[in-house]
Amino acid sequence: MTSDPGPGSNGFPLPPSYGPPSYGASPYGPSPVPYGQPTYGPYPYGQPRYVQPGMLAAAADRERTMDVLKAAFGEGRLTKEEFDSRSGRVLSARTYADLAAIVADLPAGPGGLAPYHLGYYPPVLPTPPTSGLAVASMVCGIAEIFTLGLAAIPAVILGHLARGQIRQTGERGDGMAVAGLILGYLGIAGWAFVIMVIASRS
Repeated sequence: MTSDPGPGSNGFPLPPSYGPPSYGASPYGPSPVPYGQPTYGPYPYGQPRYVQPGMLAAAADRERTMDVLKAAFGEGRLTKEEFDSRSGRVLSARTYADLAAIVADLPAGPGGLAPYHLGYYPPVLPTPPTSGLAVASMVCGIAEIFTLGLAAIPAVILGHLARGQIRQTGERGDGMAVAGLILGYLGIAGWAFVIMVIASRS
């Protein structure tokens, strides 16, 4: 025997549980929970979850309620006219309480309908800052064009310092540090070539 639940949001009584008929052991979860408590109906799939009667029902909830009606019709509990009428009400039901009212007089009810699951949003991590040394290294590498390569050595020094700092702090700018190093070493190689040419002619 099942408990007599209180009225739902639309005036119809809510069923105590959602699952098989009241006879025999129920494979769908714990014993019925009367309506009127803060939550009603354990969620029978996976970990226990609870729903409120006023929550909006999903398409899967309507399908499970239709399964209850089909089982009742197959057992002879409902006539063809009753089955058709209740099926139409299932399609137009909006909340769990509406679905519960449709099968309130049957051995099974939608007390275990799936609750509304809040969406999971991963935390937004702050973007790490860009290394100032990496920016300075790239600027010095570009400045070689205007300084005749005199900024090459600072570009190399700042590039190595920037890469070491980035490995320790996780800052951004490794690409700029590498660019500064490449430009710096090209500038140094250019000056070395000029010196070698002058030395060979003297």
